[in-house]
Amino acid sequence: MRVKRVVADLEVAESRAVAAFYGQLFGLEIAMDQGWIVTFSGLDTQPMQLTLSSEGGSGTPVPGLSIDVDDLDTALSRACALGANLDYGPVLEPWGVRRFFVRDPAGTLVNVLCHET
Repeated sequence: MRVKRVVADLEVAESRAVAAFYGQLFGLEIAMDQGWIVTFSGLDTQPMQLTLSSEGGSGTPVPGLSIDVDDLDTALSRACALGANLDYGPVLEPWGVRRFFVRDPAGTLVNVLCHET
């Protein structure tokens, strides 16, 4: 047996409102919308990563979701344009990632990061 995919399933009361947040912030496109479930797919990403954490690094809480982007400044600008309050950062961490934490409309803590070259 091999794992084909790992999916992050976030419980939200209003799937379309939260989907709008992720669509506007990250430019994600909806692959399926059944009203009660909205799915994004088709991203050029690594096939699988499962992270188990006792903390979020630098003394932060563990985020519910981490999204790796190629341009943190654009993501930060979009988050600010959406009126999102940052819970942490932006900061360049000792392990070589620049990141900030933001909460989606359902309250999920999202770690938005970019690997520095």
